[in-house]
Amino acid sequence: MLPIPANELNGTGNLGPYWTFYHAVVAEQLRRWLPEKPSLLLDLSGGRGRWPAQAARAGHRVVEVLDFRRPAAEPWLREASDHIHKVRSDDLAFLADESVDAVVAEERALSVEIMAESALADVTRVLKPGGRVLVCVDSLVLGMAILAEQNYWAHLCQTGEVMLVPWPDGSITRCFSAAQLRDLLTGAGLEVEWVRPRTVLSPSTVDHVLGSDQRSLSWLVRTELEAHPDDDDTVGIHLVASGRKPL
Repeated sequence: MLPIPANELNGTGNLGPYWTFYHAVVAEQLRRWLPEKPSLLLDLSGGRGRWPAQAARAGHRVVEVLDFRRPAAEPWLREASDHIHKVRSDDLAFLADESVDAVVAEERALSVEIMAESALADVTRVLKPGGRVLVCVDSLVLGMAILAEQNYWAHLCQTGEVMLVPWPDGSITRCFSAAQLRDLLTGAGLEVEWVRPRTVLSPSTVDHVLGSDQRSLSWLVRTELEAHPDDDDTVGIHLVASGRKPL
């Protein structure tokens, strides 16, 4: 059974309270993860997230790449604010080696990018020694659920190391186990700090708690982030991981 109905995966449908909780978890996780000192961040979330604005409010400068690993009609750079620069480019050739302090690849960026190994190698190149990477990918739980929903039972029996899942809209996503995500980071030369599901609380639990008291959202977020389901890829539609480039 799909952990969240397919029409809910993009925030449509009837799970509004869950997605409110989900985005609150993401924002708090990013707040805790961001460097303490003002830094230069690279955002590879494709312009789909709220992370650049949050990082800028915390005093960081952000380079937001809109077409990473996708053909760009015309490369350009423009300043969106004093702290955010938007770049249209399909690679990171415009950045020098070891030039950024941290990289955020949210919004399933490395799942949408099938050749994630190549993409992450490019990220490691531009990251300063000691710099960190935060990535979010689709989980095997999600991938198997989508295949089952589409009656692709034969695909579920395959044991290949890479799971590519066709979505109803025709797109392809790459789904990871916790071990595969660790291997992706270490293969790019990064030290893994942690890997965990983005959320372990179920939509029904979140809906019940928030339905009883809307003020309990902050308590739910703290409960989620204080749990320690490291490497548990048996729950959750997304996995999130933090890695560091060795000094």
